[in-house]
Amino acid sequence: MSPARILRWYQAPVCRLAAPICRLAAPGSSRWVHREAGLPEGVGALPGGVREFVESSARLCQPRDVHLCTGSVRERDDIVELLESRGQLQRLSKYHNCWLARTDPRDVARVENRTVVVTETQRETVPIPTDGSPSQLGNWMSPRDFEREMGLRFPGCMKGRTMYVLPFSMGPVSSPLSRLGVQLTDSPYVVASMRIMTRMGSEALEALNGGADFVRCLHSVGSPLPSQGGADSSLWPCNPEKTLIGHVPDRREILSFGSGYGGNSLLGKKCFALRIASRIARDEGWLAEHMLILGVTNPAGVKKYVAAAFPSACGKTNLAMLRPSLPGWKVECVGDDIAWMRFDDEGRLRAINPESGFFGVAPGTSHATNPNAMETISRNTIFTNVGLTSEGGVYWEGMDQKPPPGVTITSWKGKPWTPGDQEPCAHPNSRFCTPASQCPTMDPEWESPLGVPIDAIIFGGRRPEGVPLVYEAFNWNHGVFVGAAMRSEATAAAEHKGKVIMHDPFAMRPFLGYNFGRYLEHWLSMERPGRVLPRIFHVNWFRRGEDGAFLWPGFGQNCRVLDWICRRVDGRAEARETPVGLVPTEGSLDVDGLPGVRPQALFSLPRDFWQREAAQVHQYLTVQVNRDLPPSILREAEDLQRRVAQL
Repeated sequence: MSPARILRWYQAPVCRLAAPICRLAAPGSSRWVHREAGLPEGVGALPGGVREFVESSARLCQPRDVHLCTGSVRERDDIVELLESRGQLQRLSKYHNCWLARTDPRDVARVENRTVVVTETQRETVPIPTDGSPSQLGNWMSPRDFEREMGLRFPGCMKGRTMYVLPFSMGPVSSPLSRLGVQLTDSPYVVASMRIMTRMGSEALEALNGGADFVRCLHSVGSPLPSQGGADSSLWPCNPEKTLIGHVPDRREILSFGSGYGGNSLLGKKCFALRIASRIARDEGWLAEHMLILGVTNPAGVKKYVAAAFPSACGKTNLAMLRPSLPGWKVECVGDDIAWMRFDDEGRLRAINPESGFFGVAPGTSHATNPNAMETISRNTIFTNVGLTSEGGVYWEGMDQKPPPGVTITSWKGKPWTPGDQEPCAHPNSRFCTPASQCPTMDPEWESPLGVPIDAIIFGGRRPEGVPLVYEAFNWNHGVFVGAAMRSEATAAAEHKGKVIMHDPFAMRPFLGYNFGRYLEHWLSMERPGRVLPRIFHVNWFRRGEDGAFLWPGFGQNCRVLDWICRRVDGRAEARETPVGLVPTEGSLDVDGLPGVRPQALFSLPRDFWQREAAQVHQYLTVQVNRDLPPSILREAEDLQRRVAQL
């Protein structure tokens, strides 16, 4: 699975050293040079493990040049200038240092069916369903099959292009909760994006010089330059027919081929921060989760930190950057997507955001829904697959600002677009990649090496019917079950179509790095003497009435739910017991000034709905997790069925 192993295994002549190998440009330089034979010069200055990784990958992929990235501003400017010269980035003149990329229409989302975890046995990666069907909790590939597939892809794949060496840190470099990685890629778009999303460059390389362990990440767009015989001459190099993203947790390795899009190519994101990190977390006794982190301060100045898990495109960024509607409240952002959490010596669960940027879904983001995000993305941002206005701005569905008269719009496919066209202006999964430091509500402690203390954990998703606005779990075990029972409408972040309700436990279904049953056991094991466990809640902003309209206004009004949650943590808010959990008593949730809101409808538990829901959750867990389902979670599923039968 490592480049060296693939090289040893793959015996075709393309792997021989007779082909040109390049030498590293000097640190701090953006010039690239090469020589005709031999190993790269300058590699000896790298830490031993990094040097071996670069050397073996260069032999395997045969790039023309190797460039060691420093993360400097000059390097960034050179990279975007290169992308602009190739037609792969377009400058947005309306904003400061903002750029637009358009991908190949075949390369627009995570490719879950081509994303695999490689372990010796299938059960290490996924539970074996009782009905013999494929697991819905991840994709497994054997080491032998994976080596064969990678051997058919990587040899010679970088001929004619530059291999960029990206040392990076997930989390503040000085934090004991952070982890280091090195990504090798032939995509300058990835270099520009990883500089935003991670602490990439010289500081991370210096940390590696201490002999620190690191995750090895090898990526290629899989599309040689046309001058080198490649068949793809588009402005967005990719190879959709051969796309494969593999994770080897035992070796802490990620190999990605064929896609240049977001999570498939920015390997520090979902691949490292969740799939590999969740396995590291299990081995070391912490949690790597698909969660936002925010700080909530009430009018009295009391502050609490909350982590929340929602599936992609279900409002994580909106909540993380929430602008409260209630006077005197303040919400500050620590992170909008990933939380790494560990109990400290005093038994408090502390969390860091391992990322340094936001990779957010653009459609639906507006000054009305998320003004803080709109301010954040107004500079130093890479937009991908959004619309372009003739005045050099961006446009997408749900943006509340109409272009001025006379301004025309070009769609993400490069075609003229007007409102009312059948095709959307922006791809539903179009993105912005922007530095987190630009967010006006970033928490003062967002880069604290020790992390922030987590008081509550929230689960949620898009549920148009039946599920209350908010409820609290009875206890830790029940809270773990609530996470395991999460279901949500499918979104455009992956390749799924339509409004089907999908099981998405812990919002981790596409991101699990090991067997979900053992993942549940790991969560259950967090309950130990001396630990202060966060309270667990579930929210649903998306319930609709019989007329199809949302029952809850959402956005800034969600601070009212956060208010109730924080008061529950302090023991100052009342709740009543229901079959699904503890919901606010009448008057304990502040709905003053919301005349259209009907608490009775928001908290009703339709009997037929919940009997179906409980049965479907029970079936899913018993079939999909099967013999790996912890007994206590099975009991929770059975108890829910018994309770809802009494509705």
